Amino acid sequence: MKEQETVPAYIGVRKRKWGKWVSEIREPGKKTRIWLGSYEFAEMAAAAYDVAALHLKGPSARLNFPELSNNFPKPVSSNAEDVQLAAQQAAMRFKRPKQEAAGGGVVPVRVGLSPSQIQAINESPLDSPKMWMESECALLVGEPYGGNQLEECDDDIDYYSIWD
Repeated sequence: MKEQETVPAYIGVRKRKWGKWVSEIREPGKKTRIWLGSYEFAEMAAAAYDVAALHLKGPSARLNFPELSNNFPKPVSSNAEDVQLAAQQAAMRFKRPKQEAAGGGVVPVRVGLSPSQIQAINESPLDSPKMWMESECALLVGEPYGGNQLEECDDDIDYYSIWD
């Protein structure tokens, strides 16, 4: 038996059969609607609706994210194009990074440090005079941290310890 998918209930938002979330709003006093866009995530469509509702209906409008109303972009006019532009800008603030891992899991991000560099950072206290001297030496020599580089540049640098 197939499990029921939970669908977020946002004002002015609906889900298409193929999975996209769409948003539109009726113009006050008219039968026409302003198309606000088709989005990957329900929150994006909800934010687009909020911008349009706030602009067209005023501060008493029912919003999906009332706590964010002061942070949303404001349309420059009530033209449909201006409302759409501001709505799309708000929606993009809710865009999530694409997930490339199979199964929709979180993709690990590679940090540019080697395991030996990470170990050196973890083993050396940040207030160590040795750590600061090695960092200074590494910058002057222009090589990545590793090994005992102090011996390579000891002759070139006069060390004045702030701990003495």
